[in-house]
Amino acid sequence: MNSKVLACIDHSNFTPGVCDYAAWAAVRLAAPLEFIHILDRRQETAPMRDLSGSIGLGAQEALLEDLSVLDENRGKIAQESGRLLLEAAKQRAVAAGVPAPEARKRHGDLVETLVEIEQDARMFVLGKRGETGESAPQHIGSNLERVIRAVHRPILIVPKEFQAPRNFLIAFDGSKTTRKGVEMIASSPLFRGLACHILMVDTESPASIGQLEWAKYTLANAGFSVTASIIAGNAETVIAEYERTNQIDLLVMGAYGHSRIRHLLVGSTTTAMIRTSSIPLLLLR
Repeated sequence: MNSKVLACIDHSNFTPGVCDYAAWAAVRLAAPLEFIHILDRRQETAPMRDLSGSIGLGAQEALLEDLSVLDENRGKIAQESGRLLLEAAKQRAVAAGVPAPEARKRHGDLVETLVEIEQDARMFVLGKRGETGESAPQHIGSNLERVIRAVHRPILIVPKEFQAPRNFLIAFDGSKTTRKGVEMIASSPLFRGLACHILMVDTESPASIGQLEWAKYTLANAGFSVTASIIAGNAETVIAEYERTNQIDLLVMGAYGHSRIRHLLVGSTTTAMIRTSSIPLLLLR
């Protein structure tokens, strides 16, 4: 049953934010929370060089035995550090009001694992970068785009520090995905009581005005206080400026509306917003 908030954590500086936003979402949704820590075997072990041509046979055998012991110890350390990480995350979630958070360790590839377990997910929560990507603060994590393209549940991408959202902005383009998102928000307790902004980056026309009015009516009819705007310009620039001007706490938008080939040719608003935005981003598929 797709009822859980599934939060992916590692040893990066983004993990506190992941824990806190996941707890916030689980409490508001009255949903179970589960923390996932994935151990990639490629990171647990380092490849051993073939030293047979440079040292004697006996020395080589002794060295390989030592390396085998080190390899085993490295795996044990990774297991124990993962266990402690999950225990700390659970304690943090309990302090935030989650009654009985769960945790599990998995071995394997991040993307493959999340695809495998997504039938349990109501929402995924991930940091913008993992522990291997913290040295490149202007880039998104190497696995993040793969995850976004592979899974079909909403994904909340969060910054390092938590701030309880007071409002949210929907980047609305009239597409099937964002219309479905408006309907989901209207019926979900996640955003209940928060001020709602809807922004359409387009020129004013009967079609765009009609689409925006539909979104505004749908959310107002569900009890939201709604501010709706149409602003022409470059989507990345307009959305970022609207965020700053209106002190938006959370951005909701569709994920990768164009093909990967188009993304390579002309870029992606999704990737740009993940990279530059300092607030949480809820991506809808």
